[in-house]
Amino acid sequence: MAEKTKLLSDILGGGEQVPPHLARSVIEERLRSAILDGRLAPGMALRQQELATLFGVSRMPVREALRQLEAQSLLQVVAHKGAVVAPLIGEDAVDTYALRVLLESEALRQSIPLLDAEDIAMARGYIAELENETRHAEIGRLNRLFHMSLYSKAPNQKLLRLIENELNEEERFLRFHLSSMGLGKLTQDDHIGLVDAANDKSVEDAIRILERHLNNGAKTIKAYLSRQSAE
Repeated sequence: MAEKTKLLSDILGGGEQVPPHLARSVIEERLRSAILDGRLAPGMALRQQELATLFGVSRMPVREALRQLEAQSLLQVVAHKGAVVAPLIGEDAVDTYALRVLLESEALRQSIPLLDAEDIAMARGYIAELENETRHAEIGRLNRLFHMSLYSKAPNQKLLRLIENELNEEERFLRFHLSSMGLGKLTQDDHIGLVDAANDKSVEDAIRILERHLNNGAKTIKAYLSRQSAE
């Protein structure tokens, strides 16, 4: 127990007393960051009592934080192990891209008529950063922020939360597997086309570009999974 707690302490920090009203959000954010950047590896078990001891809190905020991370597909509950860090990508990843087409197309439909010049400039700024970025961790983060900048004015907040959860999952995968997928960096052609269509208020053109973009992503993921199963 002591050795494992020390390991978690090395990964997550801790040792300080977390204020009770902040405990759930602090624990969630520490775990989320460690999962996204790979410090907490897929398959690693996260025990409620060990985390409670590490952060000096009761098990209740730990349990709530773990539930939030499970809802974001970053953790899975496994029999006899409890909460474990989820695989980088699941077998249903291709289906996830099909779902993203539906969700993100609707978000574009709602958001584009409400986007202003500042929103468009922000999206173009993310493209410029992506053009010059080679660190996979930053590419994943910027890709998520780019897409959300175009969806941000959609009034359906539940729709946006669902989309951000899916983008968080993709962000994690992109951090580790761009090179494995044969992608040194993300191509920006579709991103540029999306922003141009959004700027012109051409909703159907933007949706068509988005569908092509996501379907190409699904093909890449499918090829990656096929290679993994063959190894």
